[in-house]
Amino acid sequence: MLPVSAQIKRLPRLVVGLYVFGAGIALIVRGDYGLPGWDVFHQGLSEQTPLSIGGAIMVVGAVLLVALILLGEPIGVGTVGNVLLIGLSVDFTLWLIDEPSSRVVRAILTLGGPVVIAIGSGLYLGVRLGPGPRDGLMTALGRRGVTIWKARFVVEAVALVAGVALGGTVGWGTIWFLVSIGPMVQFTLAHLSIPVDAREPSPKPTR
Repeated sequence: MLPVSAQIKRLPRLVVGLYVFGAGIALIVRGDYGLPGWDVFHQGLSEQTPLSIGGAIMVVGAVLLVALILLGEPIGVGTVGNVLLIGLSVDFTLWLIDEPSSRVVRAILTLGGPVVIAIGSGLYLGVRLGPGPRDGLMTALGRRGVTIWKARFVVEAVALVAGVALGGTVGWGTIWFLVSIGPMVQFTLAHLSIPVDAREPSPKPTR
């Protein structure tokens, strides 16, 4: 664990990255051509409850955070920040941007949203201040004998199916996000991560 002073120096970058990440999700929502798997669930939950989509992101993240604590998984300020800030960023950006009527604009938002998310990921994951609660859940399953790829597939598949059942939006944007986000995050992590401190573990991509 890094000293508190070193973590504080990384906080501004963490906050900016989390805001940009949430703004990218909001762009995809406004595009309305299909959301990422977890966000299909968040949107579906918001359709069935008084929660906004950002509120749903925060509630689901908080539930997962409690689960990680009960399972004894390591968390950090980045984990808590993920729960608090991404949902706020989504709702604020949705408030700023009206729903476009043009199909071309909607397509641009859907195509560009993952790019913005990848930039946010490179900024906030690159400070290595704790895993996001959703990937923390997959790591927890991995520690208990489930291979990470199987844990990721099962968890995200369940979130996607549940989201569809609740009324979340699935479309070509869902597929575009699936195939594009990995390479783009790998690129942004390589260019936006801060140098690894000798006192910290090697970074792992998380959300």
